[in-house]
Amino acid sequence: MNKKIGIILAVVFIALIAMGTVSAGLFDFLGGGGSNKVTIGYLPSDHDAALFVADQQGLYKQKGIEVELVQFNNGGDLMTAMASGKVDIGYVGISPVLSSVEKGVPVKIISAAQNEGSGVIVSNNSGVKTPADLNGKNIATPGEASIQYVLLNLLLKNNGLSMDKVNASAMKTPSINDAIKSNTIDAGVTFQPFVSSSEADGNKVLMTSKEILPNHPCCVVVASQDIIDKKPDTVKDVVEIHKNATKFINDNAQKNASAVVKLLPKDIVSNENVEAKSLASFPFISGLNDTYKANVDAFMQIEVELGLLKQPISHDKLYWEGK
Repeated sequence: MNKKIGIILAVVFIALIAMGTVSAGLFDFLGGGGSNKVTIGYLPSDHDAALFVADQQGLYKQKGIEVELVQFNNGGDLMTAMASGKVDIGYVGISPVLSSVEKGVPVKIISAAQNEGSGVIVSNNSGVKTPADLNGKNIATPGEASIQYVLLNLLLKNNGLSMDKVNASAMKTPSINDAIKSNTIDAGVTFQPFVSSSEADGNKVLMTSKEILPNHPCCVVVASQDIIDKKPDTVKDVVEIHKNATKFINDNAQKNASAVVKLLPKDIVSNENVEAKSLASFPFISGLNDTYKANVDAFMQIEVELGLLKQPISHDKLYWEGK
């Protein structure tokens, strides 16, 4: 009897495969294939809004992808996890990606995520009115691997200063706002939504990153070479999902921001109105067109001039476009 049932089940299963109605999960359960699980690392920032939107809207499930989202304090930590094989995909700042690729970490940028979206926040008691006033001040960034650290270097250089003229430290991004509020530090270079939330707390935005370096690349979507080699179609699906989620954000961020805000994690959204302002303050993008690559080239040259990168990285080592 059991043998007959087994034969019947096998016949039904084969018929379902032929009709394309067997889900990936059932196929895996019956031992017919490997899991399509993808681990995605991210930072506590609305720069990664497309990731959160895609997850909440079930876009990964629609493609048969099981995702595990893992939060990291900064881009350096995320890239370390990718280097060790613990993370497949990352939403992360381009600076730690460039540093990692230069060191030989096998990752590739598969899409842009957004531009700009950072700012310099100062305490009202700091006495800082202009960038030149940062001389001798205590300033925090998310870390030396962060794009905010690059922006601080550039801001100081543009105003006749250098890193050895300030007291720089690394902090978790939420802690930067707390330290400014308590006057533990004079200033911080941080990313959204913490720029907007700090301003809402009464602190001053000295400069936005758009003012420091207009249209600069910030967060990107990267994939490990391992998942690119083993699951290229899944990586292509991730790129398409990111594109669709980005479109949803751009369709709603200006006129219907609440539709996006409600899909973001609670640890990012301290205040819905503040978050709506943050989302409208910088552009969300996807893809890897020539204009974007030219902006990345220009940014790499700035990092070289600042001594943060040895030399620009060639496109073949930096990008993967599924060809």
